Amino acid sequence: MPLKGFLSSKGGSSLLGSRRSEAASVLSGDEKLAMLDELERSGLGWFWASDHEGNLTYLSSAIAERVDLPLDELIGQPLASVFAPRQGDGRTKSLPLMLGARKAFSGFVVEATHGKSNAVLRLAGQPIDDARGKFIGFRGTGADITEEFHREEETERLAKFDSLTGLSNRHRMAQIIDSTLTAFQAAKRNCAVMMLDLDRFKHVNDTLGHAAGDELLRQVSARLKRAIDRDCEIGRLGGDEFQVMLPDIDDRGVLGDVAMKIIAMLKQPYSLDEGRCVIGASVGIAIAPHDGVTRDEVVRSADLALYAAKNGGRGQYRFFSGELENEAIFRRRLEEDLGAAVRDEQLFLKYQPIVAAKTQSVETLEAHICWNHSQRGEIDEEEFASILDGASHVADVGTWAIEQACQDAANWPESVRVAVNVPVPLFSVEDFVDRVADALKKADLAANRLELEISEAVFFGDTNAVDRTLAQLFKLGVQLTLDEFGSGYSSLAYLRRAPFDTIKIDEKLIQEADGEDSRELGLVKAIVALAGALEMKTVANGIEAMGLLDVLSQCGVSYLQGPIFSDPIAIDSVFEELVGDAWKIEPCGDRTKRARRRTVFRKIQVIHDDHSYEVTLRNLSKTGALIQGLADVPKGTQFVVDLGGGQLAVATVIRTSGDTQGLEFEQQLIDDGSGGLCTRNRVSPYALASAGAPLAALSQGDYKGMQGGMLGQGNSVPQFGYAPAPKHEAA
Repeated sequence: MPLKGFLSSKGGSSLLGSRRSEAASVLSGDEKLAMLDELERSGLGWFWASDHEGNLTYLSSAIAERVDLPLDELIGQPLASVFAPRQGDGRTKSLPLMLGARKAFSGFVVEATHGKSNAVLRLAGQPIDDARGKFIGFRGTGADITEEFHREEETERLAKFDSLTGLSNRHRMAQIIDSTLTAFQAAKRNCAVMMLDLDRFKHVNDTLGHAAGDELLRQVSARLKRAIDRDCEIGRLGGDEFQVMLPDIDDRGVLGDVAMKIIAMLKQPYSLDEGRCVIGASVGIAIAPHDGVTRDEVVRSADLALYAAKNGGRGQYRFFSGELENEAIFRRRLEEDLGAAVRDEQLFLKYQPIVAAKTQSVETLEAHICWNHSQRGEIDEEEFASILDGASHVADVGTWAIEQACQDAANWPESVRVAVNVPVPLFSVEDFVDRVADALKKADLAANRLELEISEAVFFGDTNAVDRTLAQLFKLGVQLTLDEFGSGYSSLAYLRRAPFDTIKIDEKLIQEADGEDSRELGLVKAIVALAGALEMKTVANGIEAMGLLDVLSQCGVSYLQGPIFSDPIAIDSVFEELVGDAWKIEPCGDRTKRARRRTVFRKIQVIHDDHSYEVTLRNLSKTGALIQGLADVPKGTQFVVDLGGGQLAVATVIRTSGDTQGLEFEQQLIDDGSGGLCTRNRVSPYALASAGAPLAALSQGDYKGMQGGMLGQGNSVPQFGYAPAPKHEAA
């Protein structure tokens, strides 16, 4: 339909805002056509018309040009097939429904269904009747709102998504978790929340700059998306803190696998314009409704678990448990007390021997920092290292350790050196070399008797500053050891640039090399060969088994260290061993590294029929447990073992001797991320609620009432009696 015909239709003049007003009558028909034609060409106003079936009878050529479609192909087509509502417009009605209702509409945002243009239009339309009142179609206008729409869309996006990574922001994550938990509570569904924090990100930001930090965060977000291959929502809460929501999952075995995959992917090297860097990640996990019902409760639980994971040594995951809050409070107090520990001489050193592979003579003693806390008692080297990591006093503590180690070594035979680990923050201190020189001078110790163990993380800082510090240390005459080499991101560039005397092979790599055909063993051999070519020595740490010792000796490792020789020992014992002839240590396979246990189960409940018995848990493994305290329990008896916190495990007695029974679990326990064990699933708070209890997070108490109905109110007689109390309680 030409523009003249479009205007001559009844009601067409209404599009101009008035019906034959006195002002409009001044213009002739040709003048009106010219004015409207100019209006169309200017892009300020566009027009369209359709017949009673909704097919286009008129369309301004400017609209066709804007959507990049030929005008002659558009005329005669259904309006609803040419334009479709813009996705995300929020309209509930479709264009065909609106046309079919034969009612006026306005502000309807559409885009062309075909063509290459990204134009966004706003349409308005009004139904038109002929002189007899019969509906003959629609007349309408259109406007190009592309820039306005995308500007508003970007504003809306920025309100919901992180501008740097494209992930959901804190506000959107809060809304999603809130709405999800509310809906899932009514449907009795589970939902897991993970809190993630990047390890060593601040160091990258401080040394490589904020631009590098931003690019690193973008790469981290991309890896997170690849690492989680299941339905989830990922958000960045700010800084280096991320959050993941995983609906319909309460299996802690699956969640642990997801967390480990995240940790493994995020610790791989990153290539940035400013240089190469490596970070890590710690993960805290909470599950609704087990660990909380509301968003605030669940997120707080995940936060506490994250805090525990970081304190456990970083690069770990932890599940929430009710004990973590007290642990977190106490940990914060310990960190606050560190300054006083240095000032009040509460710290002391233990030393672990490093022996020559060929002679088994002790040639170096590695210093480990311990803490004699006024309330807690002795805090061993492993726990102290986790407290120190990231603490504000790390440089002061590191300086003290170097000074004290030099003082101790000055009283040893000259053939024995002392090794001290250098924290990255201490290495980065401007006067670090002066501090080392002062420590040597005060102790009157030859510089070549001090070994400084330096991790690869120092190379992620300012290249010139790192090279300058290493050169000054070399000139000073101290021995330099590259620590944790082979941990997954080693670079040969470090060995070319730095004057290292020794390479210390990563402990995890050593532990995984216990096999003739293992890939890790091949890597160890390659590192030893590389060190030999560069005239460097090698140290293998963490050796526990005789078989592994034999394999490493055959590889040509220079020095050996680990529980198979000795754990760290007190300074008095060191002096005693160093008196007389050379100190040699014969390896012993009976020595095993003492396993750290964050949670030790002592008294627990076991349930049989509708009766509960308190027993002593002697040991616990993935496949079973050893309990003590019941008499006359035959093989084949089934118990439900209540490990506390809603953890119930079905077990069968497979061996019995007096008051002691060996149990085999129906379903294996899993790692809890911190060296302990836990059940895959727990008692559902929904089950407790259906039994009459209010819906709430699980308490740390026992759950014996979940087995056999109303426990203690049955008619049966207890089948087992208590044996005499054991003479020694479980450790």
